[in-house]
Amino acid sequence: MSLFSKKDDAIDLLKEDHKEVDQMFDAFEDCKDAGDTTGKARISGKICDALTIHAMVEEEIFYPAVEVGVPEASEMLAEAKVEHEGLKRLIADIEQANPSSQEYDADVKVLGEQVKHHVKEEERDLFPKVKKSDLDLEALGDRIAARKRELGASPTAFKRKRDTRPIIDIGAPGPNG
Repeated sequence: MSLFSKKDDAIDLLKEDHKEVDQMFDAFEDCKDAGDTTGKARISGKICDALTIHAMVEEEIFYPAVEVGVPEASEMLAEAKVEHEGLKRLIADIEQANPSSQEYDADVKVLGEQVKHHVKEEERDLFPKVKKSDLDLEALGDRIAARKRELGASPTAFKRKRDTRPIIDIGAPGPNG
């Protein structure tokens, strides 16, 4: 099914994100192996953007609904939220790093490993519990798709939300003129 299709339920959309990001990590490794620093930077940027949007829709829409509709999943959700915080720190490090450095490659590799772990737990443990619940997964999917469209319509909207540092115009005069 295509992304944002009304027929996709919440779990379908989240699994599609998981698959797409996994493919991006493979593409990053291909660029790394080819010595393509520009390609690495471009793909890692896409990875960071995709993961940021994915985490936002999970935290804003999916997890709160699951907390109410699937109370036995509360421990899994708590762990998932902690994992998200770790991913956000790595994403911030990657976005500030030099793509030609070994640390950059290591950060992206560790991010990929942590994402794979997170995805495995969600798909193996959390999603089956959610599927057995009375949650309206199609309605949740509609909300997730709408939020993703909103974030995608303004590529910097989600970055502004997570990056609270002031934007400094270097060409503008400072407070002392």
